[in-house]
Amino acid sequence: MAALTAVLTVACASKPPANDPDAMAAFEDTNDRLEPFNRAMFGVDNALDTVLIRPVAWTYREIVPEPGRRGVTNFLRNLRSPITLINDLLQGEGERAGTTVGRFMMNTTVGLLGFVDVATDAGMPYHYEDFGQTLARWGVQEGTYLYLPVIGPTGVRDGFGLAVDSFAFDPVAWYSYADNPSWHQWAYFSALLIDLKASTMSTTDELRKSSIDYYAALRAAYQQNRAKEIRNGAPAPLPPMNGEDGEDPFAGTTLRGNIAAR
Repeated sequence: MAALTAVLTVACASKPPANDPDAMAAFEDTNDRLEPFNRAMFGVDNALDTVLIRPVAWTYREIVPEPGRRGVTNFLRNLRSPITLINDLLQGEGERAGTTVGRFMMNTTVGLLGFVDVATDAGMPYHYEDFGQTLARWGVQEGTYLYLPVIGPTGVRDGFGLAVDSFAFDPVAWYSYADNPSWHQWAYFSALLIDLKASTMSTTDELRKSSIDYYAALRAAYQQNRAKEIRNGAPAPLPPMNGEDGEDPFAGTTLRGNIAAR
């Protein structure tokens, strides 16, 4: 633990001087105080992706036709319904919790254990909630941005939420606690990873090709998408046009700095 603390301390990105408002705004906007460490982990993750994860996902995508892959995605989503249900309830979202229960019952029965998503056609669209989103709804701050091998982009709050979902709310975890072979959980995790990689490979490839700095582009895309998930897809609130006392918010500052802060 002491060694890890030392590494993270050294890896912390240097905070820009307070007399440079543009640099300070950019620093706060990215929320990446461990950027050197995160970029190193990004490199490790890219290496793992190149030699292992991507080849397996590419082979899976080439061999299994799209309807089959869609069925696997539907099955995994249905299997993880308890995670969404618990977090719906913790967030006080009774209507969405009812939708989650209805989807699970319909897809498990009529939808052949979830391989066919009949609930969406019946007016119950899919949504996913996790404990990181629940913590955000409770007012817990996101903490610094993190990039972890295999897991990918996350943050302190969302990383903790992922651990809670994985070990406390996931039904496969409950099954593994009952002295069942551990390979079940490894197979499940591998299926989740390959399914996610196969379904997002084209998007991330395009982002990589169009980006000067792929790490920064991926970070921005993650943060924007995560904020949208926490708002349940609602548009972001517009910033106030005036200060709290009716003052011009741009007075005494640079326009560029204020834009970066937004």
